[in-house]
Amino acid sequence: MIEAPVIERHGLKPDEYDRIVSLLGREPNLTELGIFSVMWSEHCSYKSSRVHLKTLPTDGPQVLQGPGENAGAIDIGDGLAAVFKIESHNHPSFIEPYQGAATGVGGIIRDIFTMGARPIALMNSLRFGSLDEPGSRRILEGVVAGIAGYGNSIGIPTIGGEIAFEPSYAGNPLVNVFCLGTVKASDIIKGVASGAGNAVYYVGAKTGRDGIHGATMASAEFDDKSAEKRPAVQVGDPFMEKLLLEACLEVMRTDALIGIQDMGAAGLTCSTTEMGSRGGAGIEIDVSLVPQRESGMTPYETMLSESQERMLLVVKKGREQEVERVFEKWDLHAVHIGEVTADGLLRVKNRGEVVAEIPNRALTDEAPVYRRPMEMPAYLAEVQALDLDALGPVPRAEQALLALLASPAIASKRWVYRQYDHMVRTNTVNLPGLGAGVVRIKGTPRALSMSVDGNGRYCYLDPYRGAMLAVAEAARNVACTGARPLGATNCLNFGNPERPAIMWQFAKAVEGIGVACRALDVPITGGNVSLYNETDGNPIYPTPVIGVVGMLEHADRVLSRRFQAAGDAVILLGDGFGELGGSELLKVVCGLVRGAPPALDLKAERALQELLVTLAQSQLIRSAHDCSDGGIAVTLAECCFDADGTAADVAIDGVDVARDERVNVAAALFGESASRVVVSAAPGAAPKVLELAAAAGVPGRLIGRTGGDVLRIAVAGRVAVELPIHDAEDAWATALERYFARRVA
Repeated sequence: MIEAPVIERHGLKPDEYDRIVSLLGREPNLTELGIFSVMWSEHCSYKSSRVHLKTLPTDGPQVLQGPGENAGAIDIGDGLAAVFKIESHNHPSFIEPYQGAATGVGGIIRDIFTMGARPIALMNSLRFGSLDEPGSRRILEGVVAGIAGYGNSIGIPTIGGEIAFEPSYAGNPLVNVFCLGTVKASDIIKGVASGAGNAVYYVGAKTGRDGIHGATMASAEFDDKSAEKRPAVQVGDPFMEKLLLEACLEVMRTDALIGIQDMGAAGLTCSTTEMGSRGGAGIEIDVSLVPQRESGMTPYETMLSESQERMLLVVKKGREQEVERVFEKWDLHAVHIGEVTADGLLRVKNRGEVVAEIPNRALTDEAPVYRRPMEMPAYLAEVQALDLDALGPVPRAEQALLALLASPAIASKRWVYRQYDHMVRTNTVNLPGLGAGVVRIKGTPRALSMSVDGNGRYCYLDPYRGAMLAVAEAARNVACTGARPLGATNCLNFGNPERPAIMWQFAKAVEGIGVACRALDVPITGGNVSLYNETDGNPIYPTPVIGVVGMLEHADRVLSRRFQAAGDAVILLGDGFGELGGSELLKVVCGLVRGAPPALDLKAERALQELLVTLAQSQLIRSAHDCSDGGIAVTLAECCFDADGTAADVAIDGVDVARDERVNVAAALFGESASRVVVSAAPGAAPKVLELAAAAGVPGRLIGRTGGDVLRIAVAGRVAVELPIHDAEDAWATALERYFARRVA
């Protein structure tokens, strides 16, 4: 009988162990216990989140593949599909930032080409602690270097993303990586095993001891012994992955495959089990045949290793040599390690001796599913209260604007994206930092636009509304390029779900995502859940990150944030001023995280997004930039940056400044009301833009003109900001570099 400490080390509860015994009809051996521990981990089984995820909208005429496969897929016309997904590698990136981030990139790339798609774009969503802490700078440097090292080497452009900084991420950085590829819709491959007697092949790199129990590690909190978990972080080789990518895509063109799956979390265990379960079949393998780079590896270690750049293939009987020749051409291992069976069992042998025998359904369909207790966090009533009259002195608008532009969350991420190769493959249309990422669909006139967004501060204050705002912002950013949003993926980063307050945050966020996705018609095609993101009982902000993909009919009509020419009309689409709850202004200038996040009218949001697509396709506007962090003042400043020194003269009317002029002016300039976009248009096109806005039911007003070299913003008839654009852009463009220039030795 396996002793209780051993069961506990495997992350299993006593009642879960009893369930294993019941399903097997006997005590498991150590190898079987290890297999159950990773497959029943939160990371693989979604045992705390599954009941909530089932409520999300996943269907639509554009959806070719929804959740349940390696990645989701949407129809993009001409018989083509866009395949995309976002995944997390949070825990490994805290322990070993470079390899944690690098292998996160490698893993999400494999999820895409496993579906038969060629990856053409990467993005990322990152969260770190305050950059005033040297530890946060070290983790940021390592993560960025890991993303660059892997993506650049394999030749897939990293075309954008987002980064935020909050104290709650100091002990648990978030590294969420998004990848998109394209494929003929008829050529999509799935991770399924079927057909008794078909061969099971191991291909790719050799197996080592790196990554053992990585899935279990990702399903537990951190503590002061977290550094001891360094061996659970995998080591990546992007050059091996490039060979694997090309070999797999070539094999897929031969029609010799039944299915294929990446050996990601839980390694050989997960790929064999899930492929067999999906196909209603069993799989029998002999681990002594698995290529190994370390001597003396046990069946337990071989099954649980998460070594990178490995795939499992099910090959049609009689086509084995054909597959082997392809992998030999690419100088890769392709080893026949087993067969598909009809008994529904995962059977693991070692030199012919059975060392594990488990029904596949026991590892997948029979995994525990919890409806965990929930309760509203006690802190909410206090932090949602915001008395603007009690804010105290508010800096002059120009000072506040400069402070916001230089804050790490808003400042240019040039220091980061200059380390990424964003032009490899020559498909990139929108450069990083100019808005949502855009890549051409080669062979067509169209392009794909993509954005990843989330605001943990909003979700801390109200997870339901914060999650809705994340969906809206990601879709709005895609619409600002002129693309119509078509589908979404999510990465849900939360603390320990065994705490009722955390589980409440999660459930409310999922509910908010569902409501927003239905209203905006962007179904969820897949994603990832990352729980237990906390250290010593201190959780991260609840952080749902949403990736939205859309399509432009004409790649040459893409829009970016920057003003294009002097003398253009500056138009505000959307309405609302003064919502400071959860804003960057309160955090940076006042040191507060309080209030209610901005209100969101989803009907108005959808009308705005549809209007943006119409205006872009009609070539009536020259730029578009959504108002988000820092409000309209920051938005206007960012429209001027990278625009060859073109500034703007703008007036914001309809603001009551009689009672408390400084606070109300600050609210008008820096409030983060949702569903607002600043666009520019040639003077002659402005009346048509406003006419179409009115017809669509979207508030629109001419607020100024581009030109000159000074950003001037008047509020209620009085100039509040008069700032040389060079000074503003310098504060914004060099902020991150200044943090690293004053590094603590």
